[in-house]
Amino acid sequence: MDQYFTIDSISQAHQATGLPAPKHPLVSVVYSKDFQPAVDFNGIKVINNLYQVTLKDLGCGNLTYGRNAYDYENGTLVFTAPGQVTVFEGEMPTDATSNKGWTLAFHPDLIRKSNLAQKIDQYSFFNYDVHEALHLSAQELTTIEQLLEKIIEEYSQNLDKHSQNLIIANIELLLDYCTRFYDRQFYTRSNLNVDLVSKFERELKGYYASEMASEHGLPNVQYLAAKLNLSPKYLSDLLKKETGKTAQEHIHLFVIEKAKSTLLNSSQSISSIGYSLGFEYPQHFSNLFKSKTGFSPSEYRSLN
Repeated sequence: MDQYFTIDSISQAHQATGLPAPKHPLVSVVYSKDFQPAVDFNGIKVINNLYQVTLKDLGCGNLTYGRNAYDYENGTLVFTAPGQVTVFEGEMPTDATSNKGWTLAFHPDLIRKSNLAQKIDQYSFFNYDVHEALHLSAQELTTIEQLLEKIIEEYSQNLDKHSQNLIIANIELLLDYCTRFYDRQFYTRSNLNVDLVSKFERELKGYYASEMASEHGLPNVQYLAAKLNLSPKYLSDLLKKETGKTAQEHIHLFVIEKAKSTLLNSSQSISSIGYSLGFEYPQHFSNLFKSKTGFSPSEYRSLN
């Protein structure tokens, strides 16, 4: 039977890792070298209900997703959102001389009434898999850790009416820098990304060549991302950076092009074409086709 451990609060996270009580109930920065785990996390599924930004030092144990090749090796940032499940494999590091990792953790309640709460979902990297982590240059790491020090400074002193706003502002700025650094990473991995775009297109063509659409319906982003060993969010962001279109937009355009070809080169009914492309209802096919072309399938057929 799988073992689960749920972390619902900053205090609980501190207790589980053998740390003193937090200085702030809703936010904390902890260093891996200080961990004295009160729980044996090895092989346990941890359900974390906090937002976390974690710097994984090269000497750390591995999470179950593993890693791909590094662009930069000064540190690797991993992001997790509330409700995600991770498994830690290997001993938790406690040697101050060999580990420089840290974790910024904050509870959703910290930002609930702030502007950050309205935009937190825009930071799509919170839904990336661990092997899609952000690999930092030395300068980028310095920028992140300077902001981290500001956050620590704010919650370590006597709290006043400005404290929470300043903590949140620095967290938001840190996440904005991470967005910039991810854009840099997409750019520096351009050759690899082009290969992935080609593989995505091949998987899409293969889906229809094998007639899976007739049996399983329209291909979705989750299916294609799994075939490429990517998370849906990362695949969509990668495609957007490389081509200007999301994964869902690519799927729709591919389906429409196939529909156009079939409409002009066969006498099949509109309903039959829709079913063969994976639409459960003909009306859904007609609606998508018209939204992308400006014509209904029958109008398009009669124009050519």
